[in-house]
Amino acid sequence: MTNNQIKNLKDTLWATADQLRANSGLKSTEYAEPILGLIFLRFAEVKYTKYEAAIKAEYDKNKGTRMERPIHEIAIEKCGFYLPEEAKYDYLLSLPESENLSGKVKAAMESLEKYTAELEDTLPKDVYYSVNSEDDPLVLSKLLRTFKDIPAEVQLDIFGEIYEYFLSKFALAEGQGGGEFFTPSTVVRYMVEVLAPTEGKILDPACGSGGMFVQTAHYIEHHKKNGKQMNLRAYGVEKTGATVKLAKMNLVLNNVRGTITEANSYYRDPYDCFGQFDYVMANPPFNVDGIELDQVKSQKRFNTYGVPQNKTKNTKKDAKETVPNGNYLWINMFATSLNENGRAALVIANSASDAGNSEKDIRIKLIESGMISQMVTLPSNMFTSVTLPATLWFFDNAKKNKDEILFIDARNIFTQIDRAHRKFSDEQIKNLSIISRLYEGKTEDFEALLKEYRDNLTEAPETSNDEDTPPKSYWQDNIDWLTERFPDGKYVDVVGLCKAAKLDGEDGIIDQDYSLNPGRYVGVVIEDDGMTKEEFKAEMLDLNSVLTGLNTEAHELEIKIAENLQKLVGK
Repeated sequence: MTNNQIKNLKDTLWATADQLRANSGLKSTEYAEPILGLIFLRFAEVKYTKYEAAIKAEYDKNKGTRMERPIHEIAIEKCGFYLPEEAKYDYLLSLPESENLSGKVKAAMESLEKYTAELEDTLPKDVYYSVNSEDDPLVLSKLLRTFKDIPAEVQLDIFGEIYEYFLSKFALAEGQGGGEFFTPSTVVRYMVEVLAPTEGKILDPACGSGGMFVQTAHYIEHHKKNGKQMNLRAYGVEKTGATVKLAKMNLVLNNVRGTITEANSYYRDPYDCFGQFDYVMANPPFNVDGIELDQVKSQKRFNTYGVPQNKTKNTKKDAKETVPNGNYLWINMFATSLNENGRAALVIANSASDAGNSEKDIRIKLIESGMISQMVTLPSNMFTSVTLPATLWFFDNAKKNKDEILFIDARNIFTQIDRAHRKFSDEQIKNLSIISRLYEGKTEDFEALLKEYRDNLTEAPETSNDEDTPPKSYWQDNIDWLTERFPDGKYVDVVGLCKAAKLDGEDGIIDQDYSLNPGRYVGVVIEDDGMTKEEFKAEMLDLNSVLTGLNTEAHELEIKIAENLQKLVGK
């Protein structure tokens, strides 16, 4: 589906569902749970249908023999969950109006939980008895028909987009900060491309609905070789119970093995994370204040590089001392949760890159440890409802150049979705991430990407209005973007885009007062106007002559206006 088709689908689904809220027996704050449960059922059937024939074939092959296995075990192995007949979306849609639909939907949820341990006590059930009202006893039936409109042929990635779209809509409707637990998928995809995960344990200490895990799994699945089974285990922490359930549902739908724990990551460490993980990814809340210093300062995961503290103590009676904000607690947690070869990607507010006082002291220790591999400034308006600029921090405990950090300024690389929102296109993700590959010396990846673009150029039409079939000029532009910046197929610093900065030396990181702001290092592109010094001088003299003439003319007009005004008032 094209971006516009996806946007129209989401808007239509939301408008239809939201209209039914007026006739529902639920309060606005209760409306999200049954809606998201029905979307889950719809996508569960979409996914299960793709595996159903293979599941049945394997079951029938061994049926009646000593190797016979229950069909739900085969389904969980192949699909991640088992969908009984009574839990299928089409079955629920086919029920006559005389049936107790609320009871049937509850039974469908219970049967899904029965066979899939990860979903235990997760899916909405009794709430469906409150959806209908006396004025409209068919609200639930109408909602079921609404989500049937989600096309079965779309990629499962669309589940996350629709899910998160509804999540942000519900949050806004309830007066909360929309998108507080969601990172746009294109930003996550870029983060994953840079990390290039293979297998192992991944932590997200602010996991929201689990998008980081899902995108990581998709990347590994796409890049695995020789049919090797994906070996990824996800460990998530989320402080909101309702969102924990959403994350569990998302992981099951995408066949990601893992655990989601309800906890506040500032005060609880459910996985004893110090030095434990191959990967850490998160988009934690920015600039959180009110975190009690006494509860974090003794934790090894927070104090290894230093705990952020206020310059002056709180003098109010009985007031508990707090940290300035939570940004550097998250940064500390990421750094200390990695094992000896671990890698991490973190989204944090731009202000953390240059923060002073105790936060600067922490940053200096992190920089001198050699684990910070690169910093990337994102474009504005990449997030659903937050315009606050953000930076990506990347850590790599196994990086070779301990005295160097790669800085990338991606503020001018984006695709405009609408007036208020931007994203990365597929090619922009590839172009940005290839900078990291080149920096790592993987020139073969650069050549492979160029070949991909050249093959697409050969097959593309001369002109096209179809978003999914770009014209030749589109592919040529991407080829030019790469070859103009990296003409030899090797990493070089590019003014306005990227810079590998050393700790020492002129304009090095120490010289820049340990700033991690990419803008300080990459510089600004100055366009060449192609003029010689003599031509430039002549051009400036001509412009000055024009300006002098305009100033003279303006002065003459001032005099004339004053004269006319005096005549008008009779003086």
